[in-house]
Amino acid sequence: MNRPPRIALAALPTPVHRLPRVSEDLGLDLWIKRDDLTGLALGGNKARKLEYILADVLAQRADFVSTCGSIQSNFIRQLGAGCSMLGLGCAAAVMDMPFDAPAGKPRRGGLKEVGGNRLIDDLLGVDMRVFPDGPWETLYQHAESLASELEAEGKRVYRVPVGGSSALAAYAFLRAAEEVDDLGSFDWIVVASSSGGTQTGLTHAVQGTKTRVLGILADPEPGIAQDFAELGIRLDALVGSSLQLPPADFLVDASYVGDGYGIPSEQGNEAIRTLARREGILLDPIYSAKAFGGLCDLTKRGKISGKVLFWHTGGTPALFAMESPISP
Repeated sequence: MNRPPRIALAALPTPVHRLPRVSEDLGLDLWIKRDDLTGLALGGNKARKLEYILADVLAQRADFVSTCGSIQSNFIRQLGAGCSMLGLGCAAAVMDMPFDAPAGKPRRGGLKEVGGNRLIDDLLGVDMRVFPDGPWETLYQHAESLASELEAEGKRVYRVPVGGSSALAAYAFLRAAEEVDDLGSFDWIVVASSSGGTQTGLTHAVQGTKTRVLGILADPEPGIAQDFAELGIRLDALVGSSLQLPPADFLVDASYVGDGYGIPSEQGNEAIRTLARREGILLDPIYSAKAFGGLCDLTKRGKISGKVLFWHTGGTPALFAMESPISP
């Protein structure tokens, strides 16, 4: 297997441990992978991706990185921290609430534009360019315009896709799976899924075992499994494999998105309360809470059973940008 260059940014390996009280509550053998503890600017799974992406930035001799996302993006926060560590400039085109065009703009708001990740972005010196809400495709156009503007100023710009989801990002999670010694003993790995790097890498890693990876979607995007399959093909090319996994191998569930991307859900809020009060672990309202809420619901409905690993993707700062407090 080809091994791309890596820069150490995260505190790895992150812990894997059992959740005894929630296991008893749900009637299954539930474990957790603590990527909320990667350490980079308050942790999260994006740090793994950035170890390979930023190594490529340096290899390409770029001096500035550009990307895009929501104004409370976990990825932009950790990208900004990685750039600070390496002396790179960082700019991001952002919207408060980018949305999938067919689904339309959600009817209600999500997180505050201040505090949370945005506060940390400002501390890190990220050049945040805020645009009116619109479809993701419009945000991508703003991101390209931003990169071109920086190049016109003489900067050598490396463009990073939304969420950092590239073949390098998927490779990071192919390698992350090596941290779980008994990976194949799990019946399920459940993870929040959006731009696809995490789920694509983990799905490739479990091939040949009984383990199935289920992505609880944070985006109401039809055809997202096709996107993951295409990302998987790029991962194959990167590492020199020939899995060529079809879209059907990428298991996703869009039932727990709620009112839309970036908007906390009541079921997710209940998941935050549950894991905090039963195990002392904090979830974020946009990704991990919806995924854990989905896991609990699917277990109660008999869709998930056995030995299960919940892959905690982090995002804790978003708790401090919620419009309304979580009710007791």
